[in-house]
Amino acid sequence: METETATRWLTDAEQCAWRTHLEVNRLLTYQLERDLQPFGLTMNDYEILVNLSESEGVRMRMSDLASATLQSKSRLSHQITRMENADLVRRENCESDRRGLYAVLTDHGLETMRKVSPHHVSSVRRHFIDLLRPEALEELHKSLTPIAEHLRGQRGRP
Repeated sequence: METETATRWLTDAEQCAWRTHLEVNRLLTYQLERDLQPFGLTMNDYEILVNLSESEGVRMRMSDLASATLQSKSRLSHQITRMENADLVRRENCESDRRGLYAVLTDHGLETMRKVSPHHVSSVRRHFIDLLRPEALEELHKSLTPIAEHLRGQRGRP
């Protein structure tokens, strides 16, 4: 572990950028959640449905789904139970690994995705994409990519 000699406090500009990022992240997540409520879904539900719908065979190993959605296996298991009760997904045993389980998108889950996706995309456009000029969106992507890469590399590290 590195010893810290002196804290590098944020400058006013850095503090402003950081706090704006936090506020936008919270407000956008809140708004997207609100826009999914009429469909009886949360952002976590929607993220799971997206991951499953984009996977081969509309199924994923539970451990891979937990990793993809940044959830603990325990939390994902509770989430999947709620989604099973709504007939959005089902669990299936993994033939090659007796301890492994798959989360599988049901026909109702797929139909829900088809119904909700256009509304969710409209919400993302209205509250994020359409508020930025194309050049700003490109610059935002370029700016955030190294942060995402760094954080992906930190996963699993203390």
